Amino acid sequence: MTSTSDTNVDPGAATSERTSAAQERPRISVDYVVLDTDDPPRLAEFYTALLGWQVEETEDDWITIGGASGTKIAFQLALNHKPPTWPDNAIPQQYHLDLQVDDLDTAVGYAESIGARRAASGDHSPNFIVFLDPSGHPFCLCA
Repeated sequence: MTSTSDTNVDPGAATSERTSAAQERPRISVDYVVLDTDDPPRLAEFYTALLGWQVEETEDDWITIGGASGTKIAFQLALNHKPPTWPDNAIPQQYHLDLQVDDLDTAVGYAESIGARRAASGDHSPNFIVFLDPSGHPFCLCA
């Protein structure tokens, strides 16, 4: 038999009880977004051109780029990288970037000029267009 107190449980109360019983949440923040690729130099070159960022670190199998905001993207060598087949999920997309732009038409032309390709099928609207980067990762240019 269920008591009245059992059916009126505040889910937030259990969470706050666990939080107060445990340590306070430490500062945790995103350091990098890391993209697997079979060609880190090419992908780093593409994203530095697309975003206007700079290469910050280069190792044998890892390149990091960053911009004024402090955000960083790293490109990690992944031999036998298989790009996602989105929107078909045979190989799921796993992530995508939404990149804000002021002028969608200008940004589209520029992205294509440095190696982006429009996704053959997928979501397109007056406010965004889905592209694939040189390693096949999807990203959106959003107005």
